[in-house]
Amino acid sequence: METISHDLIIMGSGLAGLRAALEAARASDGRLDIAILAKTQLMRAHSVCAEGGTGVVLKQEEGDSYELHAWDTVKGSDFLADQDVVDRFVHTMPGEVLQLDHWGIPWTRRADGSLESRPFGGHSFPRAVFAADKTGFFEMQALYDTLQKYADVTRYDEWMATSLLIEDGTFRGFTAVDLGSGTFATFNAKALIIATGGACRIYGFTTYSHTVTGDGMAIAYRAGLPLKDLEFVQFHPTGLVPSGILITEAARGEGGYLLNNHGERFMSKYAEKMMELAPRDIVSRSSMTEIEAGRGYKGPNGLDYVLLDLRHLGAHKINERLPLIREVTIKFDNIDPIDQPIPVRPVAHYSMGGIHVNIDGAAPVEGIWVAGEAACVSLHGANRLGTNSTAECLVWGKITGENAAKYAMARKARPEVPVDKARAEENRIMHELFQRKGTESIYAIRQELRDIMDSNVGVYRTEEGLQAALEKVKELKERFQFTALEDKGYVYNTDLVSYLEMENMLDLSEVIVEGALVRKESRGGHARRDYPQRDDENWLKHTLAYHTPQGPRLEYIPVTLTTWKPVERKY
Repeated sequence: METISHDLIIMGSGLAGLRAALEAARASDGRLDIAILAKTQLMRAHSVCAEGGTGVVLKQEEGDSYELHAWDTVKGSDFLADQDVVDRFVHTMPGEVLQLDHWGIPWTRRADGSLESRPFGGHSFPRAVFAADKTGFFEMQALYDTLQKYADVTRYDEWMATSLLIEDGTFRGFTAVDLGSGTFATFNAKALIIATGGACRIYGFTTYSHTVTGDGMAIAYRAGLPLKDLEFVQFHPTGLVPSGILITEAARGEGGYLLNNHGERFMSKYAEKMMELAPRDIVSRSSMTEIEAGRGYKGPNGLDYVLLDLRHLGAHKINERLPLIREVTIKFDNIDPIDQPIPVRPVAHYSMGGIHVNIDGAAPVEGIWVAGEAACVSLHGANRLGTNSTAECLVWGKITGENAAKYAMARKARPEVPVDKARAEENRIMHELFQRKGTESIYAIRQELRDIMDSNVGVYRTEEGLQAALEKVKELKERFQFTALEDKGYVYNTDLVSYLEMENMLDLSEVIVEGALVRKESRGGHARRDYPQRDDENWLKHTLAYHTPQGPRLEYIPVTLTTWKPVERKY
């Protein structure tokens, strides 16, 4: 078994991973050997799918402020965000947007050359800077182009990590498979940054790329790191029916309407002031209420929907500000939004929870940092505001990149790899799994998992539904032990990838459902029909889930309140 050594390794090549790699390269100035390892090719990370914009305070002379962005974020989080984290975020973000501008991103601009910005849900000021409706792609491109200047960064495209190696509370390395050759290797480094993204492919109807299966979260969880607040899953109000492809919130930020089958802008009943630009949890619950009351439209496979109407915006504005949305709806639904409304419904979109880290992105294991959606720094609390995710990736990409680089430069030697653990993992995957004969199908289990998550762990949840989901997940985990690989080859074995992803999705689903079942309140993205009110007395706290052979063990820690006490959310 080969051991591959670097000083600092970034696991994941999306926005957070690339920003971390860039900052580490800048901070070390050639003194560190840095590597990026990712399951995909570098520009195939899911970050390229981010569309609508990035939240930032740039126009204080027009009425915006750091305090206003912080308040919007805290209120939007249903008061589960750590307020010291929010404060650091809003003050750091302007430098990141200007840095990207320096690196050449083609921001959409006003006639005077200043950056244009548009409204987004839950924001009381139009602070979303953007590049048409392809913001994530252009942010990724700017980071990727800039990274070419640094010769000390090595890429490992299409490598999939399978386990973290931790001993005595310290990072010792990790194991991974080269998907192109089937080679198994151990990676050794002084420091690791996990930036592997979210987990929403555990749902069937989701905006996420098929690769987003929570791999970094799951291997960290099994290695003993706690997962925080994973029961809070964001459902974006406008997923294209039937594919689930994201229809950006910018479509509503530019003035789009949500309509029921009576032709009514139904958000007037639920958020009279902000209408379609209320936070995502509120708009998603409102849409589902309309659909369940029979005021939606019948869709395929039970995917009933409401309409997103852009026709009144006119062809010029749609083509200038929302060209990708027009392209997507034409290609996938044969609908031109210039002439026809778009069928949409709430869709699994984002993991508010993730690997528990502190305000610097440091995990409770020496030598490991986490950034982006894989982390839970407690910025988003129970509900993320649109535009704050790409912004979080940039801010904590920079913070973790700098801190991990400083840590790696201060250490004289790389830690010793626990060879016995690495060999046991190699034997488990490359020998036992390949030789196993099975009676169960990975793909049948995957479909059943997604079906139960869609039906029972969605926008609205109940005790009965969550209990049934938990029993189903445990049943699927048991059946998963009797799966095997149909493909016994080592080169580009997608069967092996599916197996490893399924293992990760089952563990994370169990944490989500268990946390949701125990949390007897409604807060943000976690809406219980049987406990419809927020309960600050008992549940103003973060969930921590620790791995045990019997399932997750839950603990709780307090929310950091510095400026604002919880109040009723009204929009």
